[in-house]
Amino acid sequence: MNVPAPNCPVPIEQQPLQEYQSLQESCFFRWATLEDRAYLKQGLGLGSIFSLLAAPFAATSFSLTESWSQLMLTLGVAVTGILLLLVLRLYLGWSYVCDRLLREKIFYEETGWYDGQYWTKPSEDLARERLIGTYEVQPILKRLRRSLMFLGMALFIESGLWLWIAPH
Repeated sequence: MNVPAPNCPVPIEQQPLQEYQSLQESCFFRWATLEDRAYLKQGLGLGSIFSLLAAPFAATSFSLTESWSQLMLTLGVAVTGILLLLVLRLYLGWSYVCDRLLREKIFYEETGWYDGQYWTKPSEDLARERLIGTYEVQPILKRLRRSLMFLGMALFIESGLWLWIAPH
């Protein structure tokens, strides 16, 4: 566990290292830290689950025998959209923590939203946190950006195909 810095006024749960550790331990946010193969497997697994959940809704919209392609594209758009939102949430969470790890001054709240303060990190803490941000978190963000680009392009293509094959 993270040991609070001496004379640090920032509550432990708002310290960047603690926030980083919390993300690493979180069931959802840990997905982004998996090895490439496990990361893809997790995404495909979630996509399969979402497909099963969305299939009944898509099947009520299109006749399976008449509009197989529309049914499949509807499922594809739904699943890709949901995965895109999940990866976006991962990206925003990790990006927030990375920003706090790399900053010299961090904002914190002592007791509520109305009494925020800034605290300047000691040079040792700043150096350690910047190393973690640079070598641990930024590669995660890079992977998540690639995933967002891939999912965004897939969603664009699926939506375009759906519009192209939709009856006019």
